[in-house]
Amino acid sequence: MISPVRIRALVRKEIRQILRDGSSLLIGLLLPAVLIFIFGYGISLDLKEVPIAIVMEDSSPMARDALAGFRGTGYFSPRQADSMHEAEELMRRREVDAILRIRNDFSANLAAGSAPVQLVVHGIDSTSASLAQSYAAAALGEWASRLEDRGSVPVREHSGSVYIEQRIWFNAANSSTWYLVPGLIVIIITIVGAFLTSLVMAREWERGTLEALFASPVRPLEVLLAKIIPYFGIGMAGLGLCLLAARFLFSLPFEGSFRLLLVSSMLYLLAALGMGLLISSLTRSQFLAGQITILVSFLPAVLLSGFLFDLRNVPPAVRVIGHLLPSTYYMELLKTLLLAGDNLPLAARNCGVLALDAVLFFLGALRATRKRLG
Repeated sequence: MISPVRIRALVRKEIRQILRDGSSLLIGLLLPAVLIFIFGYGISLDLKEVPIAIVMEDSSPMARDALAGFRGTGYFSPRQADSMHEAEELMRRREVDAILRIRNDFSANLAAGSAPVQLVVHGIDSTSASLAQSYAAAALGEWASRLEDRGSVPVREHSGSVYIEQRIWFNAANSSTWYLVPGLIVIIITIVGAFLTSLVMAREWERGTLEALFASPVRPLEVLLAKIIPYFGIGMAGLGLCLLAARFLFSLPFEGSFRLLLVSSMLYLLAALGMGLLISSLTRSQFLAGQITILVSFLPAVLLSGFLFDLRNVPPAVRVIGHLLPSTYYMELLKTLLLAGDNLPLAARNCGVLALDAVLFFLGALRATRKRLG
């Protein structure tokens, strides 16, 4: 039978060891704070202050009005070029990333109903090039709307009376920070749960502490539970820091149920803790446990969980691997709860997968520990 008295004594031992060492608290509490500021303020997928060369071959008032959307905005940093040749030289030297050319027949073509504007974008970075094109199209589209409001000739990217009116749901600010912060929470819980637990557990294997402990009446299940409880508390504290920063520093909307968010986070943290215990029980080496944990938990959480790109755009084999990871289901659920709101069928499915992963990892760790002790 499991003894609550022994578990309580083991938990007190773990807490004292954590407080004595200090490295676990630094990784569990200080690292989340550092990552929050790096991801929130230092990393952005938004394009700001794009250097763009303006070639004005038509100096009419209408042509100058068309460029109003490129000046006084945070998206572009325009500079005047006297000729297309000069603008091309600026792009070759990488002093500008785009060229906007207003041809000398712009006003005449506008009066005729169609006035093309040439946009040349530096294509070495395809993502930035696509964003620059989108921003430029949006700036010209706003000018076209003003012309329509004044009853002037409308100018659109394509001729014809049908055009797209865009609206963004669930991220109205179109901010990459709102996209990155949920992924950051997944990464932090993965680090605290899997990486930190595997290192601490493997260190005790190396020092012989666990072998000496197992010589007592303490059971392997009690040892594993005592390992999980303190680090579960550290992981939830890191989650709390992330949620506070997401709400008050980055104004991330909490559209879904906070209770459901808390339950799903607990399930994923338990799965990560179980993964760390399993790896450490199989390896018993800090170096090996750290390397394996990075390969099977941290890197997949960054690359294969939908954090950086949509899994629907990857090859089928990679997509299958991604859907085997608990981080994929937690990432999807977290983004939905924070940005879109409650989706009960999705929450039930993903929470079920996380609960199953937590049970399987913990049973695997228990079996590996018993096998090694026997």
